[in-house]
Amino acid sequence: MKPVSSIPPDGLIAVVKEDCPTCRLVEPVLQQIGSTKRGIVVYTQDDPTFPCDVPQVIDDRTLNTSFDLEIETVPTLIRHENGQEAERVVGWNRADWQRVTAVADLGEELPAHQPGCGSRSIEPDATYKLRARFGDTGIRARRIQVDQFEDEIETCFDRGWSDGLPVVPPTPERILRMLEGTSRAPDEIVGQVPPDLAPCTIERVAINAVMAGCLPEYMPVVLAALEAALEPNFTLHGILCSTCFTAPLIIVNGPITEKIGMNSSLNALGQGNRANATIGRALNLIVRNVGGGRPGEIDRSTFGAPSKYTFCFAEDESDPEWQPLSVARGVTSGANAVTLFQGEGVQGILDQRSRTPRELTRSLAAGLLAVCHPHICEWAHAVLVISPEHYSIFRAAGWDRDRITDALFEATTRNGEDVVQGAGGIAEGVPKNRAGEMVPKFPPDGLLLVRAGGQAGLYSAILAGWPGGRAYKESHPITREIIE
Repeated sequence: MKPVSSIPPDGLIAVVKEDCPTCRLVEPVLQQIGSTKRGIVVYTQDDPTFPCDVPQVIDDRTLNTSFDLEIETVPTLIRHENGQEAERVVGWNRADWQRVTAVADLGEELPAHQPGCGSRSIEPDATYKLRARFGDTGIRARRIQVDQFEDEIETCFDRGWSDGLPVVPPTPERILRMLEGTSRAPDEIVGQVPPDLAPCTIERVAINAVMAGCLPEYMPVVLAALEAALEPNFTLHGILCSTCFTAPLIIVNGPITEKIGMNSSLNALGQGNRANATIGRALNLIVRNVGGGRPGEIDRSTFGAPSKYTFCFAEDESDPEWQPLSVARGVTSGANAVTLFQGEGVQGILDQRSRTPRELTRSLAAGLLAVCHPHICEWAHAVLVISPEHYSIFRAAGWDRDRITDALFEATTRNGEDVVQGAGGIAEGVPKNRAGEMVPKFPPDGLLLVRAGGQAGLYSAILAGWPGGRAYKESHPITREIIE
């Protein structure tokens, strides 16, 4: 048994709280033990006047002793010998209390047995606060002491840990709570985060997830997103250093989206959902606070975009006829996954008149041609987010993901003479030597289809990708399974 230095090394102790019927039941028993030569020390968790008429009652409203003794239920009776715990009785059991206390007639007027109540030290959130206050947290990050008159949120602003919005101060208890969201060891290194290539541990992920406002159950998604972003072919360093608009876009698939309450419906690409907002924000804060990717320094984006705060949503998988994005990219059906895309903002497409798949394909293709620039081809990927009403047109005609994708590729492939440099008086375009070719808008596998959005509205949305030039052959969206 573990030694406890904060209590008498020998003798009997009990831990109780007044707000417990069983503790009140045994109050006469504690009085009886306290009147014996052996005596008893009683630690009370809520009312320092309870129990009455016991010589040694110690106020444990801080729950320090309860935490040290690992009390889960009150009343708990413990006998110590030579500084070690020798016996423990949980709840009221007359035979066990008589044996441990050596008082033969103890509690004869009480029922033989009655279970106790939960200890205040195991109430929601109390475990983390007590461990942070009295135990070894195991947290290795440098602790910042904030003066009692300082504002913690303003301190985070002053030290440059914020993306411009208030962050949640990462106190030890909040970090401990966040770490409960994963079974991975806090000191495990997830990878090296650019641009500084700083090692990022699970603990550091948890710290930034706290600051972003995540719940612990979001941790597996945040970790999978970070691991995908650190894949060499995602080229996170290039996105950071680019003068373009780009930021990591996270698309989540699988049962976990419902489990953690992600939004794939109304306003899926906007505000209002905690999981959507904070998962994406956590990844961007990790890039900033661990990797050093701060705007105006290594982040040289000409304009930036709101996506640099957060860009994360779930795919709508409610239609069994639709193949989810993750499955299309090689993940087992029914598994949880994230797809990381080098994305920008939202370009809306409003088409309320198309009623056939071919009409709608041509309409959507016209919008897709504007990605980067109408004359720039094969430079960037794109995500097309199809709303339920637009999708219903395809579904009614029996068009699946592959057929829609093939039709869009065909509709976005044009005569080279229409998109070469100088065509139509526009200097931008593909090299003039491609005038005789048929030029596709996107590179192979460069168009990702996703279902999302509210039921009302004949709209779809284009999420343009990073125009990384033909070197983009080495930079791709990354799909990674989420390990809970």
